Amino acid sequence: MSVSLWQDRSKTRDLEVQNFDIVIIGGGIAGISTAYWLMKEDQGLKVALVEKGELACGATGRNAGFITCGSVEHFNRLVGTHGAEKALEIWKFSEENLKLLEDHIIKEKEQKLQFERKGSFSLASTYEEFSELKKSYDLMNELGINVEILDQDSIEKRLNTYGFVGGIKYLDDASVHPVLLLEEILSHFKESDSFSLFENSEVFRIEQIKELKRVHTKSGKIDAPVVIMATNGYSTQLHPYFSDKIYPTRGQILATGPLPNILEGPCYANFVLDYFRQTPTGEVVIGGFRQLKKDTEVGYSDEVTDVIQDALVDFLNKHIPSIKGTDITHRWSGIMGFSADGQPMVGSIPSDPQIYFIGGFTAHGMGLAFKSGKCLVDLLFDRPIPEFVSAKRFV
Repeated sequence: MSVSLWQDRSKTRDLEVQNFDIVIIGGGIAGISTAYWLMKEDQGLKVALVEKGELACGATGRNAGFITCGSVEHFNRLVGTHGAEKALEIWKFSEENLKLLEDHIIKEKEQKLQFERKGSFSLASTYEEFSELKKSYDLMNELGINVEILDQDSIEKRLNTYGFVGGIKYLDDASVHPVLLLEEILSHFKESDSFSLFENSEVFRIEQIKELKRVHTKSGKIDAPVVIMATNGYSTQLHPYFSDKIYPTRGQILATGPLPNILEGPCYANFVLDYFRQTPTGEVVIGGFRQLKKDTEVGYSDEVTDVIQDALVDFLNKHIPSIKGTDITHRWSGIMGFSADGQPMVGSIPSDPQIYFIGGFTAHGMGLAFKSGKCLVDLLFDRPIPEFVSAKRFV
């Protein structure tokens, strides 16, 4: 969040300070979802959403489009860390996120949004990981989660993918075109007289002006009693509270040209570090391998690097040999927000209760943010929210 003196247009134009009841900073899935639930309250609130670039220019428009349940690690590890009851609560939260998206947004627009509910696979290239996946399968079966176990032959037949000794399939997961989804959410309230969108309005300072917060953007100033930071991986750039709680982490992805259908559904591999899927229009999208360069895959730079991009191509050539030599049409990266404990954060800054926030999705924003936005609105209206998403756990 860096704006020069020369880019600050309020210095060169006679711009009036605009007034709203709530200002949301961040035009990704978290910010748009929060705006959606605020507008659903029908309280007559004037809401502004400000975005430094265009909507979905951050992680929302740069992810792989997975809407998957759970967290960044296998379910057996989630149980080991939190216990079975809480692990199930975390899993159910993401199931509810998907159901809310389907009920409120997707409805009968599956084709328009390139939405598919084909489940997702976790694949093991070693017997060590397959042993963990078997433990996850047993635990999930006991807890009533829809899951299927696969041997090597099943993976080869159903995914045309080789080099994996086994895996499991989460039957209720989905995928989507993330930018089209965001636009569809926005369409529910963008014409409202109570909502205003400010794109290309990077925020560089939040100031206290008597009882109000003044949000300084390069296109003007906005006053409001409440500010919501939906800035995820960029949060520390606006407030030091997040310096030990949300860490900017880069993810790199590439996409091929359209291909005949070869993959039954989205896939994770290598302990959820690597992931790939085929879109409804045929492109194969693959991301991951940040473990190869942990020292460089942090911070705010969004360029791609040869080491990781080459690893993505090598993965495709090794595990999906039928597409070897296919043209790579897109290469990109995005900055995600990883939380200190791997779970999303919803709350207000203890030293500044006028600033609320939502973020820390740890590479699962599409699977968590819509319901997390609802939780933030619940918090604003003094309704209870799940303890595992509440930022009070860090107090």
